[in-house]
Amino acid sequence: MNYSSDRFAKRRRNSWRWLLIGLLSTHRVQAQGGQNAINAATTELQTMVDPVSNFILVLGAIIGLIGGVRVFIKWNNGDQDVQKAIMGWFGSCLFLIIVGVVIKAFFG
Repeated sequence: MNYSSDRFAKRRRNSWRWLLIGLLSTHRVQAQGGQNAINAATTELQTMVDPVSNFILVLGAIIGLIGGVRVFIKWNNGDQDVQKAIMGWFGSCLFLIIVGVVIKAFFG
């Protein structure tokens, strides 16, 4: 009677060992797939940095031209808030230019 219970206990310990080995081996395989995905995402992000930063600089130039025309029209009409319009226009252009440069510096 004691002999059969020892055999059952050994079998249960062996099954737990094999279960643990199986779980650990699949965990390692899944971790390798995650690393490949991170490397692929990093490569894809690095290829998008230049086009995105160039797009932001072009967008800043377009907004700068439109804002310049708006300020010129206000100035010619004699509006009192020309200085406020100039500060808003200059601030938005400066912000977009800085964002384009920071994106290149941070991700490039």
